[in-house]
Amino acid sequence: MISSVPVLRIVGLGLLAAVGYGILHDQVTARICVECFTVGHPRIIASDSPTLLGLVWGVVATWWVGLPLGAMLALAARAGSLPRLEARDLRATVLILLLVMAVCAALAGFAGYEFALSGQMGFPSIWAVGVPPEKQPAFIADWWAHNASYDVGIVGGVVVCVITWWRRRRRSALLRS
Repeated sequence: MISSVPVLRIVGLGLLAAVGYGILHDQVTARICVECFTVGHPRIIASDSPTLLGLVWGVVATWWVGLPLGAMLALAARAGSLPRLEARDLRATVLILLLVMAVCAALAGFAGYEFALSGQMGFPSIWAVGVPPEKQPAFIADWWAHNASYDVGIVGGVVVCVITWWRRRRRSALLRS
């Protein structure tokens, strides 16, 4: 039987890590190109404030990734007969994933910006009317950074679950020997 409090702490860790990262990420990207949020996303608040848009979208765009990944992490850490891990045992691994996501997002953003600036990448016509030409490379940078964060976060979240399960197996083997 899996005790619910440790499970909820792990699910909460996943959820809070994703939302916290999303808010910080969107605070940066909203300042790089606010049009990414005012033109490239549906209008969910009546504001052009980068701070407010970053806060709202930081939550809206990430909770749905953090919740299932947190649940998967809880299963990897607590299910079955192997020695169980607590949320505190997983914090460092989750933090490393967030740092890797941030680095990958920054690299992708820089690459997207350079490709757009050099003309090696066209601007999607669906957004061309609402984004001035001088802001289009920054928009592409945001777009690439966001996609990198999602891709690395989802794949990395699965990797963190596998590492967690592997840590439990290793701990079990050490206890038996």
